[in-house]
Formats: sequence, structure tokens, C-alpha cells
Amino acid sequence: MVDQPAGCSCGVPVRPPGAARRDLLGAGGRRRPGGLPAPVPGQPGGAAHAVPQHGVDVARDDRRGRGPPLPGVRGGRRGTPGVSGAQPLAGHVALVTGSGSSSGIGFACARRLGMLGARVALTSTTERVHLRAAELEAEGIPATGRVADLTDPDQAAGLVAAAVADHGPVTILVNNAGMTSLASPEGPVATTEMSDEQWERGLHRNVSTAFYVSRAALPAMRDAGYGRIVNVASTSGPVSAYPNDAAYHAAKAAMLGLTRALAVETASRGVTVNAVAPGWIATGSATEHELAAGRRTPVGRSGTPEEVAAVVAFLAAPDAGYVTGQLIIVDGGNSIAEDHT
Repeated sequence: MVDQPAGCSCGVPVRPPGAARRDLLGAGGRRRPGGLPAPVPGQPGGAAHAVPQHGVDVARDDRRGRGPPLPGVRGGRRGTPGVSGAQPLAGHVALVTGSGSSSGIGFACARRLGMLGARVALTSTTERVHLRAAELEAEGIPATGRVADLTDPDQAAGLVAAAVADHGPVTILVNNAGMTSLASPEGPVATTEMSDEQWERGLHRNVSTAFYVSRAALPAMRDAGYGRIVNVASTSGPVSAYPNDAAYHAAKAAMLGLTRALAVETASRGVTVNAVAPGWIATGSATEHELAAGRRTPVGRSGTPEEVAAVVAFLAAPDAGYVTGQLIIVDGGNSIAEDHT
């Protein structure tokens, strides 16, 4: 389903009657950022946005989760080649794990966040992550790549420290590492034939990685009073299942539990934690069987990594501060259809 290495919207300012001008301004007299990410060119024709991206900027005194004005950013915008309009993530730093594949969800998320103004730190288990970082740099997106085994808690902590050293405090974390790794590929196996090592490896790769990196990134987000964590789960586990991959399903279901636990722990500190559940996604590693399953969805095709990335970008935006602990399914309606013939 997903190649994951181990692994127009508008905001309309509203001024309530009698509200003082200062209520509409953030710290330093800056108007609060409005508007969610604009659509990125190249979306498949006829595809609807998975999440409505609209809303209003309501005046209020409590800015928790909106974040303070970022140093060196004027008006919250930064120009990026090929992208017009607001840059809502200008001044932010996004760490995206599992982003080594050129056709995977992780890299699509990194590119989308970078196009919206963020500086991006990428990681995967192989040296190809440096090629992905170079691609983003060539597009005008500040990016670095690091090789790390995120099943090792020390390497996970080191990765966060390196991202901070390279770009500044991490304000956005996308936990996409999981599923399978080029360094350690494995196929489906029945539960009765699964070894202890296979079970433990499946859990470590698909949920421990997210826990270790989140644990390392959260203290700075909590202290700053702002952060966005988006966990890439799956429909497999939280929503549905297929045979002979119990460890993967258990881990992805656990990813949802982790998401909700972190959400209630951090909500009062301005940090949101959400999960995205992709269905059949046409990555470079998708098999013909998987592509055929995509054609049986109500939409009639597999999704694209860019469509998943669009939802991740929505959840990573400053204006998504009142959405936390949620699972957003991106599967073309597959999980609600009774008849897939």
C-alpha cells in the first residue's frame, strides 16, 4: 500500500462587533495568520480535497496552538519557486521520517510542507535520503537528509537534535517511517508461523519509531506552546484488515492509540497530534494486486501520495489548532463501501 522506509481555501478575518483592534492582533501587533494551504498544482483531475480547507480567523485572546510570531518572518510568508499565494508554514521546521522513496508518502509530505514555506529535515534508513534532500533544494526548499534507524531510541533522539542544529526548533513532525525497509524487507506471514523476532520487528518498525521520535521532539514543542505531530497510520489495523500481517495491523492500530494519548497529554500546551490513514495508494512499490484493489474503491482508482500529503499539510497548518486526536481516512471511500465487486 505504501512505500515507507523504516518506513481554494481561504481564511476570512472576522471582527466581532465591539471587539477591540488589539484582539485581532497577535504579539508584536502582527495580524494573526489566516488561510490554509492553497491547492498545489498537479493534483489529479476531478479529485476532491479529502478535507475541507476553509474557516474563519475569529478574534480571541488565547493563542495557544497558534504559535508566537516566528523570528525573521515578515507576515508569515516566504516565496517558493512554482508556488503562488500565502506561505503559512514560513519560519517553521518540519521533520519527516520515512522519506527516502521518491514516490512515497513521506517525500510527498516533505515536498508539500516545503512548498508551503517550511524548512525540511528528511530521514530514511538508506543514503538515498540525500538524493531526496537535493531534489528539494533544487526546487528552492531548504532541506537536509539524515540516515537513521529509528527503532533505536538514541538514533531517534539524535535525529531530532540534528534537525534542530540544521534548521532550528522542530515545530512540525510527520511520523511516516514504517511498513517495510529496503534494509530489511519481509513478506506476509501467518500468525501461527510468525516468529517472536518478526512480531517484535513489526511493532518496533511501525509504532516504536513514532514513539521515539515524538518523545524527543515534544519537550521543545511543549515549552514553546506550539507544535504539530501527524502520524501516518493506515486503514489496515485502525479500520480494516487483511490476512497474514498481524504485527503490521497491531502496530498501526497502536499508532492511533498513541495519537490519542499524546493528543490529550499535550493539547493544553498548544500541541496537536493527529493521524492519517491512507488506503490503497499508488506508490512506486504498489503491486498490480494493490492497484486493482484501488480500482475497486468507490472513487475508482488508487490514491496518490500527494493526496495524502495534502491532508497532512492541513493538519500541520497553524489554522488546524482545534483539531487533535483525530484519524482522517484517505481511501477513496473504500472503508465505507459494502460491495467491492
